[in-house]
Amino acid sequence: MPWIVGQDAQLVMLGTGRADLEDMLRKFDREHHDKVRGRVGFSVKMAHRITAGADILLMSSRFEPCGLNQLYAMKYGTVPVVHAVGGIRDTVIPFDPFTESGFGWTFDRAEANKLVNALGNCLNTYRSHKESWKGVQTRGMAQDLSWDNAAKHYEEVLMAAKFQW
Repeated sequence: MPWIVGQDAQLVMLGTGRADLEDMLRKFDREHHDKVRGRVGFSVKMAHRITAGADILLMSSRFEPCGLNQLYAMKYGTVPVVHAVGGIRDTVIPFDPFTESGFGWTFDRAEANKLVNALGNCLNTYRSHKESWKGVQTRGMAQDLSWDNAAKHYEEVLMAAKFQW
């Protein structure tokens, strides 16, 4: 949090869970009210509004079997910075500045230094490489993330498996 607060950025947090983390959320809101806003609780409507209005989604889940938030974010043009775990790893292809490909930034371990490195690279691109940033947003929004498309790919995998036996 000290590193994030030191950046020229604002942070909005929404969530519920362990009591100690909820207390930490309230503490950060109190101590850094000009840059950090936190709300303990959960509302689907508010979560979507925050995600749609943000530039970056920071998702540091330690465990995530599927993950929909990063998909919503990309559809809204909000760039994900995520812990590459579970379904998140499958859906957020890391940005590659040399090939101008990818949808966001990932970090491979749920550790503060890994998060700071990924978020730092993301913020650098946001601030200093506007065309690359626009490309990350555009590629994310252009994906077909519909259930129809997912079902088609699932059916293709099943058919391929069927004919391998």
